[in-house]
Amino acid sequence: MPGFRAERIAEMIHKELAQRLRLEIKDPRVGPISITSITVTKDLSRAVVLFLPLGGGDPSDELSAGLEAAGRKLRGPIGRALRLRHAPELVFRFDEHHAQAVAVTRLLDKLQREREEDEEDEA
Repeated sequence: MPGFRAERIAEMIHKELAQRLRLEIKDPRVGPISITSITVTKDLSRAVVLFLPLGGGDPSDELSAGLEAAGRKLRGPIGRALRLRHAPELVFRFDEHHAQAVAVTRLLDKLQREREEDEEDEA
């Protein structure tokens, strides 16, 4: 199966990274986040971490800078914990797909409420 190893590594990185961000990173710029997915390249040189700040909203520049610094700090320990010869570079990206889905859901909810209000007015 092509890419199966990369998927397995991504799952292991997800677990290890979530735990280490919570317990080891004391940088005040790094607030609570939710890791939505991790994609590892086939050559295992790079892991793109998609995240959302807890509480919603767009990430601040401080959060992004803090995560970038945390990624550099955690690359080695995660590689050793997973027994990888070469640890992948951790690249953090804001997960815009979830943000767009939330916006669409809010819009649909608003339309549904308006439709219900119109039906009540007609009755």
